[in-house]
Formats: sequence, structure tokens, C-alpha cells
Amino acid sequence: MSIIDLMFQETDPDKIRQEAEANYKEYVNPFALRMLKNASLDIIEDKREGASVWDISGKKYIDCVTGAGIFNVGRRNPEVVEVLKKALDKYDMGSWISLFRERGLLAKKLAQITPGDLKFSLFCCGGGEAIEVAIKLARAHTDRTEILCMENGYHGVTGFALPATGRDVYKTPFLPLVPGYRHIPFNTLQAAEAAVNENTAAILLEPIQGEGGIIPADDDYLRGLRRLCDEKNILLIFDEVQTGFGRTGKMFAAEHSGVAPDIMVLAKSLSGGLYPLSCAVFTEEISDFLTAHPFIIINSFGGTSLACLVALAAIEFIEKNNLPRNAAERGAQFKTGLQALQQKYPELIIDIRGKGLMLGVEFPEESIGPRMAYQLKKNGVISIYTFNNPRIIRIMPSLVITKEEVQTVLEAFDHSLAEIRNQEARFKR
Repeated sequence: MSIIDLMFQETDPDKIRQEAEANYKEYVNPFALRMLKNASLDIIEDKREGASVWDISGKKYIDCVTGAGIFNVGRRNPEVVEVLKKALDKYDMGSWISLFRERGLLAKKLAQITPGDLKFSLFCCGGGEAIEVAIKLARAHTDRTEILCMENGYHGVTGFALPATGRDVYKTPFLPLVPGYRHIPFNTLQAAEAAVNENTAAILLEPIQGEGGIIPADDDYLRGLRRLCDEKNILLIFDEVQTGFGRTGKMFAAEHSGVAPDIMVLAKSLSGGLYPLSCAVFTEEISDFLTAHPFIIINSFGGTSLACLVALAAIEFIEKNNLPRNAAERGAQFKTGLQALQQKYPELIIDIRGKGLMLGVEFPEESIGPRMAYQLKKNGVISIYTFNNPRIIRIMPSLVITKEEVQTVLEAFDHSLAEIRNQEARFKR
């Protein structure tokens, strides 16, 4: 019997868990396994549907992690799954050197729905790769080398993307890195104005810092960056890997401020959580570099037939069901409920922030984040603290989450906060 047959026939949850953990320890990454356990993320997923996931024992959880925004259209969205099934009956991934009808249709759709004059798309598999494309385009188009990035920003851990990530713990083991990056304070226009020089190619930032602690950029700050870039002939790059496709209550977070970047990086929810896909979308002006170098930035598995069809189906689902509006409404429901809990537990919740269904709840000290994740898991909710700031639990459920499911999560927060309060009382005795 093949390994695949055995995998689908084994139903004993204890045996499955023992096998999975043993293989992680022996062949994958034992240290990652330990971290997942410490973060209460050691759930072995089985059934996936809507805003929820079931583990191998059959316990249901509302997923408020969603891979930091991968599953905007829900876990295993049936409409998107059906498109992938149809595609698999006809296609493989396709050769990257060929013309893909699906790639052209997706690029056209992205040009239609992204803000401003964004037009052309270069496709990759993951967000870090698409950041690399954006940085290469910026340097090539401007003939300058320096990229201004934000402190506590996160843009991935690949070659050109890693130096842009604003925390040393990700970078120090891999020195020396690609040069030409400087980090400045986030949300401070004066810092950007002071940092710009004749060698600055682009300013790169997230409209809402994800791993940095769910910190939204002020609208006036983004407008100020746009003016600065226009005055100095600098490119503005928005990393909307986590914030894109309805997450913040708009199709893209840039729309809140009315600011259009020169390059926008998209990934995660772009392909409905079913097939790897990312891209950098950029203006026609920036495409001048590709005139002489049409194949200098390529990706063998980026923008395949399968990936593009799935992405088109995911975007169609988002538009047809107006998921940005649901994100705004359910996000407002979350905020109202969390503010009530802040009144109830003022010693535990010090801030609630974010937009739409990209929210952060901040606690007074770092140990509470992991403890809350553990308590929420006991109460049927998967959550995670932000990597750059463990004091903050993120709330990023699928955008299909219902009013009733939001209430269930709020009740889980209430029970979990009550247990943390009891623990704190016991510690003080």
C-alpha cells in the first residue's frame, strides 16, 4: 500500500499526531515544532470550511490566523475549488516561456481593480519574491540603489526582501546582506523627508504593519509620502501582501487614504488559499526597463495556468459577495465587542487597533500574548501573536466570517481574559 493510500486510510487521531510530530522532529524542523507548540499552533488540520477548521480529533476552531491573510475567501472555498478541479482536468502548470491566456486575463483584471495607474504585472509564487521584483524594478527604473524601509516592517526573508525587513533577528544570522537599504521610523513624515537623498530609488512600506503589531499608517502620512515621492522622482511601493483583497474593508488598503503607489505587491489571498501566487503590479512608466530586458525578471512557477485561473475565481468571489463590505461590518462588530471587553478587563487590554478584519489587541506585557493564544485555543479559536511584538494578538479571520461567528470569538476572548485575570491574581498571592 502506498504512502498516499495509508495517509487517507489512517483515521486514529493519536496515531496521526504521533506520526506527524515524529516526522517533524526527524526530518522537517524540530525547532519549528517546538515553537508551534509554544504558540498553541500545533493543530493538525483536517476539515477546512468557511471561517473554520477542524483538527484530526474533530474539534472545530474559528481560524483567526488564516496564515496572516491567505484565506480571505474562506477555507477551501467550494467555488474556487471547483475552478481548480476544472483546470486540472485540462491543464498542467504550463511552460513559463509560453503565452498563457489565463495570465493575460488575470493581469488585465488586476489592472482594473488596483488603484491609480497600476497596469502591468509580474508574477511569482510568494510574497518575498514579489518584493524582490518590486525592488529590482525600482532600482532599474530610477538608476538609483537606495531603498527606504520602515522600522519593524516585514517584507519576507528572501535575498532582496530580507534587508527590507525591519528587525535584526531575521537578518543577523545571514550577514552580509544585499546593501542599499535604510530603515526609518514608521508614520513619521519628517523622518522620510530627512532620509531622502539623490540616491533614493523608492520608499517601501506596508499600509498596515502586520508583524510590527497591526499598526495602520495615518492617511496624511501616506499622502505626504506620495507628495514627497512625486517631488523627488522617487517610487512609492506598497506591500499589500496581508492587507489586500478586502482585508481592511476596502479592496486594497491604499484606498482608505486615496493614495496610489507606483508598485503594489500582492500575494497570500490572491489565489484563494489553493495555489501559490504573488505579483508586483506597476505603472506603465516603470515598464520601460522591460523593453530592453523582457526576461530578466522571471519565475518558472509564477503565474501558471492553474494559479491564474484560481486567482480569477477568488477575485470574482470577493467582488460578487462584496467581502470588503463584510470585512468592514464584521470588523466594526469586533471593535465594539473588544472595546466592551477593554472596559471589563482594563488591566489586560491596553489598545485595540486596525482596519476591517485586520485587528490587533495589545496587552501590557509579552507573556500575555502566548497565554491568550493558549486560552483561546481551549475556547475554540486559533490565534497568534505578532512575531515582532508578542504583546499583540492579531485577529485576521476569513472575510466570510458571519455575525454569529464573530460573537463566538468575542465570547472566547471573554472566557480567556477571565482565566488570565484569575492567573494573575494567583501569581500575586
